[in-house]
Amino acid sequence: MMNEETLRKLTEMKMGAMAELYKLQCQNKDYHNMDFDDRLNLLIDYEYDRRKSNKLERLIKQATFNDPTAAIEDIEYHSDRNLDKKLILELATGNYIQNHHNIILMGASGNGKTWISNAFGVHACRQFYKVKYIRLPELLDELAIAKYEADGSFRKLIQKYKKIDLLILDEWLLTELSEENVLHVLEIIEARLKRTSTIFCSQFSPEGWHSKLGQAQIADAILDRIVHDSYKILLDGTISMRERHGIDRKS
Repeated sequence: MMNEETLRKLTEMKMGAMAELYKLQCQNKDYHNMDFDDRLNLLIDYEYDRRKSNKLERLIKQATFNDPTAAIEDIEYHSDRNLDKKLILELATGNYIQNHHNIILMGASGNGKTWISNAFGVHACRQFYKVKYIRLPELLDELAIAKYEADGSFRKLIQKYKKIDLLILDEWLLTELSEENVLHVLEIIEARLKRTSTIFCSQFSPEGWHSKLGQAQIADAILDRIVHDSYKILLDGTISMRERHGIDRKS
């Protein structure tokens, strides 16, 4: 027989899944012959799984992915792409995040950099890491606006990005940056150095980044902080992923 007070307390304590299964156990006679421990374990497991599922949904939503359905399991290893499957699967373990290493995804527009970066990001969410996907121009706009606020918004924003386990920066150095933007990039990179991981999606190899950053000394400082601890993945292909799928998949 169901105890309404127990059901109320479970709901009040925000144990909705446990309350749901407790109600079902009381209504379904199949559960009545089970041992107390077995029924209790089912209740706890049901609540635990629901909370994990809700947390994953929340992490994926907060990450603002371009494609939240992207998955490591769906990466296509066409021969002309020259993707190193062993490296991809090694990175899928998440060890690079634990070790605060980065990934540099390089390739022409349409070769699937954004989608693969999102696949890595979704996989990190499954491992319950905090992830954020953003285009570099959008990040620079955020920082520029915050810089001129008098309430310390700039430092708060830097601290916010410092706490993200995996930051995915799309359209990395697609164009030359202003002096102010270069300094903002350095702030973000320095704040996250050896604490977190970043995926850089770029149409250019690191050797081509220097010219986009302008000032030699600052450019050297930024490159030194990124390249040393990064895995490099070149996305090749005689046919772009947009052509293969006939969809407007971003670069």
